[in-house]
Amino acid sequence: MTGVEPVWGVVPGRMGSSRLPGKTMAELAGRPSLAHIVDRLRRVEGLSGVIVATTTEPEDDAIRECAESVGVPCYSGSAEDVLERTLEAARSVGAETIVNVNGDSPLVDPAIVERVLEAYVRARPDYASNRLGGYRYPVGMDVEVYPTRLLASIEPVARDPRDREHVTLYVYEHPERFELLNVEPKGRHQRPDLRLTLDTADDLRLIRKIYGALDAEEPCFGLDRVLDLLDRRPAIERVNRDVVQRVP
Repeated sequence: MTGVEPVWGVVPGRMGSSRLPGKTMAELAGRPSLAHIVDRLRRVEGLSGVIVATTTEPEDDAIRECAESVGVPCYSGSAEDVLERTLEAARSVGAETIVNVNGDSPLVDPAIVERVLEAYVRARPDYASNRLGGYRYPVGMDVEVYPTRLLASIEPVARDPRDREHVTLYVYEHPERFELLNVEPKGRHQRPDLRLTLDTADDLRLIRKIYGALDAEEPCFGLDRVLDLLDRRPAIERVNRDVVQRVP
C-alpha cells in the first residue's frame, strides 16, 4: 500500500445515545462491544493501527478505559462535532488515510473492510465506501476510506450541524466536487434488508444471540458465518426486523 500509509482505523464512539445509551460498551460474549470492533480491525491487513475517537464527557471515561485495556490510543474531543473529533483523532496518530468504522458495528467483517480499503488503494478516489447511494451490504457492515486531507479540506466549509455530526455527509452530498467510489457486495452479501448494527435494545438482543452462537468457536467470525447461522435459525433475524434505520 505504498503511498497511502499510515492507514489508521478510526472508531468514533460515545456513551450517550438517544436510542440505546451505553451501546459502545454493551457486553457481548463477556466483553465490551468496542473491544470486539478493535479486535476485528486489528485483523485488517494494511492498517497501521486503530484509534478510538470519543468525547471529553466524564461518562466516556469508560470508553477511554476500554481503549487502554485493549492497547489502542484514544482521542477525546467534541461530543457534537464528530467531524472535528475524527479529524483530530487521525492527526493525533499521524494518519494519512482514515478507515472509518462506526462504534455501533460489532459485527463488521474484517474481510469487507479489507475489500473497501483495497478498492480505495487501487483507484485512489477522494472517498470510498460500501454504502454510497443506500445500503447494499447488511446495515452494520459500513466502511469508509478517505485521506485525512479530505476532512481537513471540508472542515472550514461543512458548517451545517448535520455535516458536523455525520462526518462525511458533505462529501457524498456533493458528488460534483469529489471523486466517489462505491464498493458493491458480491453474491449473498447483498442483504440490505438485514440489520446487524447496534442502535436499539432489539439490535442488542439479536447481536447477543449471534455472538452467543458463534464467538466461542471462532472469534471475529465474518459475515458468511452470520448468514449461515441465520439460515439455520431464521427466528434470530426477526428479533429486530421492525427497527427503522435512521438516516442523516
